[in-house]
Amino acid sequence: MSLDVAIDPTAPDAPFEQLRRQVAEQAADGRLAAGHRLPTVRGLAETLGLATNTIAKAYRALEADGIIETHGRGGTFIAARRLDDAESDAAAQAYARLARRQGLSRDEALRLVERHWTA
Repeated sequence: MSLDVAIDPTAPDAPFEQLRRQVAEQAADGRLAAGHRLPTVRGLAETLGLATNTIAKAYRALEADGIIETHGRGGTFIAARRLDDAESDAAAQAYARLARRQGLSRDEALRLVERHWTA
């Protein structure tokens, strides 16, 4: 299992956002398992032909979102999924309450989530 990313210089999203999104998607769908070691900032910058600051910015955003974790000189790894994250749980609970108050069925509420999942 390896990091498989491609940066499109003509895409409307900045390169750091393209990298952030691709790593997050691969972590979410299991292509990058928890504990998978990511390349160093410098190494990935070299491989992708990007500035080290671009890679560092993407890594910081991923770390802030809890998708990766950095262990100093030990490296950067895909973090274990946190299904009990308090913030995510609170947001899900608030959405479920709102959907019920508005009379949405469970299927309708889930369809809304699915529609916005990739947005």
